[in-house]
Amino acid sequence: MCGGCVGTGYPERGTTCLEGGSFLLNFVGCAQCGRRDFVLLGNRAAGLHGGDEIVTYDHLCKNCHHLIARHEYTFSVVDDYQEYTMLCLLCGRAEDSISILPDDPRQMTPLF
Repeated sequence: MCGGCVGTGYPERGTTCLEGGSFLLNFVGCAQCGRRDFVLLGNRAAGLHGGDEIVTYDHLCKNCHHLIARHEYTFSVVDDYQEYTMLCLLCGRAEDSISILPDDPRQMTPLF
């Protein structure tokens, strides 16, 4: 992975968890060839590991195939919530949790 290709390493992305794609606003250009072009996705792998769905892939320079970053996205169900996480030098780090119930108990207003 290359810190010279990104503006900020592992930027905080809040709840934005990407299963595919790239955060191009953080890409300053390839440190190897010096070009700022689209980013290719390569070596994509998806599978289950202990009940978690894990998707990994590499961000590569379109021109010289330099490895910019490795991306990891995970999805799991914990109790009554879908849990999402993302960790990537280019795209950042993020977590999200969504209730699988019709009404999210965390969002309900107490009656008293």
